[in-house]
Amino acid sequence: MICQSCGQREATTHIKTVVNGQLTETHLCGECARKQGYGHIMADWGGFGSLLGGLLGESPAQEVKRCPGCGSSFQQISKTGQIGCAQCYQTFRSQLLPVIQRIHGGAQHKGKVPGGSALRVQEARQQLVAVEESPLEEKRRLLKKAIEEQDFEQAAILRDQIKEMTENG
Repeated sequence: MICQSCGQREATTHIKTVVNGQLTETHLCGECARKQGYGHIMADWGGFGSLLGGLLGESPAQEVKRCPGCGSSFQQISKTGQIGCAQCYQTFRSQLLPVIQRIHGGAQHKGKVPGGSALRVQEARQQLVAVEESPLEEKRRLLKKAIEEQDFEQAAILRDQIKEMTENG
């Protein structure tokens, strides 16, 4: 492909821009790209590692925090996508929580079936007990079920009850 600016050399820089939903592509040779200011984008970059480090909030000069249980760093976890051990969740909680919320839509485990009978460990007795849903959560679950079953009269009643519950606090 020939450079769209000078029309003489092979295009090595391909620039895509979207303005008001319109995609435009420009193909430039290295010299024309530098003249138009695109040569400096990658000049001070430092490579792919520094880009990831910047995105993850780590820089090479920082001391790397490691899990005391398995010795994994957050950088290793983000690179492999696998948590080293159970203690990693506590060690890297502040970094993992936003990722878990974005992927799963929440950070509280609700079991295999959303809204189902999830279990949790009760601290005092170290026993598994059923997680009880609030009345509002129960109404929302019943509303969803009524809609799925196309029982719209019941759904309307539940909708009104949910609205009243949320307005009254």
